[in-house]
Amino acid sequence: MSMSLVAALAIAGQALAFEPTRPVEFVVASGAGGGTDNFARAIQAIITKHNLMSKSMVVLNKGGGSGAEAFLYAKKNEGDPNKLYFGTNNAYLLPHVAKMAYSTKDLTPVAALAFDEFLIWVKSDSEYTTPADLVDAAKAAPNTIAFAGSQAKDTDETLVALIEQATGAKFKYLPFNGGGEVGVQLAGGHVAANVNNPNENIGQWQAGAIKPLCVFSDKPMAKSDPVYDGKGWGDIPICSSTGIAISSYKMPRTIWAAAGTPEDAIAYYTDVMKKVSETPEWAEYIRKTSQTGDFLDGAKLADFISTSETSAVNVFKTEGWLVQ
Repeated sequence: MSMSLVAALAIAGQALAFEPTRPVEFVVASGAGGGTDNFARAIQAIITKHNLMSKSMVVLNKGGGSGAEAFLYAKKNEGDPNKLYFGTNNAYLLPHVAKMAYSTKDLTPVAALAFDEFLIWVKSDSEYTTPADLVDAAKAAPNTIAFAGSQAKDTDETLVALIEQATGAKFKYLPFNGGGEVGVQLAGGHVAANVNNPNENIGQWQAGAIKPLCVFSDKPMAKSDPVYDGKGWGDIPICSSTGIAISSYKMPRTIWAAAGTPEDAIAYYTDVMKKVSETPEWAEYIRKTSQTGDFLDGAKLADFISTSETSAVNVFKTEGWLVQ
C-alpha cells in the first residue's frame, strides 16, 4: 500500500470521527443555582478554558417535575448528538415512584464525575450526640422525631427510610424544597435532624449552628482543613461503625445522552468528560463542594446504576411507593 493511500485513509478516518455540528445543549434536570446546575456549569467552564470541545455550550434549565422535564426533553430529541442531560440518580429512580412520560430506555448513560456523600446532621446543642442517641429516641417515641429532607419519595426520604429499616426506628419525615431550606430548618431548631450532603450544610457547620454525626460511606471522607472546632470532613465517623448497618449511600452526578445517540458521539463526550475530571479546576470544584471525585463510564457506570436502582427499588417496595 502506497504512503499516499495510507495518508488518504487516515484522513478519511479522521473525517468520520464525531464532532458536534452546532452548539451543544447542556440540559440540566434542576433549577438555576442548584447542585446539578453548578455541576453542569463547572464542566462548561472547564471545557471552555481548556478548549476540549470544538463547539460552544449553552446551559438550559429544565427542572420541572423533580427533573423529569429534562428527561422528557431527551425522549423528544431521540438520537440528537448535540444535547447532553445532567442529572443525578433521579434519571433512573423517578419512573419508579411517579407516572412519567419517559423511561430509562429513553436515556443512554455517558459518565458520572462526582458523588455526593450523605450525613446525619443535628443542631450543635442537640441532646443527640451520637447516631445511636437519635435512633434510640425515635424507637422510644415513634413518628415524633422530625427528620427533614429535600422533597418526598426522593433521595433524602429514601435514605431516612433505609435508616428506619436498618434500625427499627420510626421518624417523622418532613419534606422541604431543597437542601438549602432543609439546612435552615435544622439550624433554626425546627427539626431534629437532616441528611443533607456536605455542600448543603457546610455554611451552618462553619457557623457552629449544626454538627455532623456520621457519613454513609464505606470509608472516611477525604481529609480537609478544619471546618469548625478543629474538625474537618475526614474526622466524621462512618455510620456503619456507629451501629447503623448501611455501608454506603451516595448520589451520583450523572451525564446522559438521548437514546439512539450514535456510539461515536457517546465515545466523544465520554472522552471529553474524562479529560474534565483530570484537570486541576475539577479537583478544586470537588474540594469546594466536598464531593467524592470518582469517574465512572461504560460497564462500571452501568454496574453502579444497576446496584443503586435495585437498592432504591427495594426501599420503594417496602414503603409502598412504587407506581402501579
